[in-house]
Amino acid sequence: MAVTMALTSLLVCSDAQAVQVLRNILQDMGIVVESCGDLRMARARLEDGHYDAVLVDCQNEPAAIELIAQARNTPVNKTVVVIAIVSGLNDVRAIFAKGANFMLYKPISRERAAHSMRAARGLMQSERRIRPRIPVQANTSVAYAGEENVPAALVDLSEDGIAFRSDGKLPPHCKVYFQFSLPGNTSLIRLSGEVMWQDSSGRVGIRFAQVPQTSRRVLNDWLQANLAAAAEVVLPESQAPSSDEDASLRLSAGLGLLSVSAGDRRNLSRRACCLGAEVFRANSRAATRCTLIDISPGGCYIETIETFPTGTVLEIVVRTEDLKLRVHGKVLSTHPGFGMGVEFSLRTDEHRKQVQQLIASAQSEPKLL
Repeated sequence: MAVTMALTSLLVCSDAQAVQVLRNILQDMGIVVESCGDLRMARARLEDGHYDAVLVDCQNEPAAIELIAQARNTPVNKTVVVIAIVSGLNDVRAIFAKGANFMLYKPISRERAAHSMRAARGLMQSERRIRPRIPVQANTSVAYAGEENVPAALVDLSEDGIAFRSDGKLPPHCKVYFQFSLPGNTSLIRLSGEVMWQDSSGRVGIRFAQVPQTSRRVLNDWLQANLAAAAEVVLPESQAPSSDEDASLRLSAGLGLLSVSAGDRRNLSRRACCLGAEVFRANSRAATRCTLIDISPGGCYIETIETFPTGTVLEIVVRTEDLKLRVHGKVLSTHPGFGMGVEFSLRTDEHRKQVQQLIASAQSEPKLL
């Protein structure tokens, strides 16, 4: 069973009551929280580590905007989800323009903040999944928790993480230290990371924690060169898509959106959402309640504790104020205790119409509270 990948956040706020409310909400959602009441210290943390979300109190608006801009200009945090904590005195338009994704208004209400954070979590998960991954074959050794020179085989690589195979099981969320060279490159890369997940096959997912500038340059140059090469991949005829939506879904594999398994292929046009739904297995009346956290014309991601095996045929039912939408699909990837990636089955015009209506429902979801 895979270890659930933990999302991380940096909460930059000196208001003790707001910090307590937001910390409780984030922890209830399984998001790791680091609190920091000093903006200068927060800037240092953004330089040193990666976060999935940054919550910034904009009481000192110029300093908060500077912090948001810094996050956007830091390679390891440039796609971080920024949540601005504002009052009626703040220039909301200016804060949005500088890179904020969501606004939380003071005084912080648990109910309103929880609703916004659910939408933000969907975007955080989407941003994590769309990072381009490049397959890589190289042998290395890793060190962790008192173990030295443990053999490992690199599997794939992105700008913020790496996957490898190991014969032994690593402790959950432990620090791992690497030293390796990439194919076609003699420069040595040294970095450290944290275990985010691992599965029964020995595959381990690492999110980078500290990457020296020299190693970061070598890593980024290699990724850019290999992303360009991956774009020239041609799919064999046996995998030729059967519709425009399937073509969009499958083409992502040739553009470097590759993970260890084909089930991790993603569509480039996914949109974060937060839609309550029910999922039914084929020929079953038993409903599993779940949440759609992102969607595209070719598929969606379903957040649910109860997951189904890859290949399971599903019917997804979403009820809105005006419609009851039914969309058919099959499970492409599954992450036990977390959720499933689903590819839509679009065989008729009615199926396509249902998906477009579902996307329209997602687009009508408010992001600003």
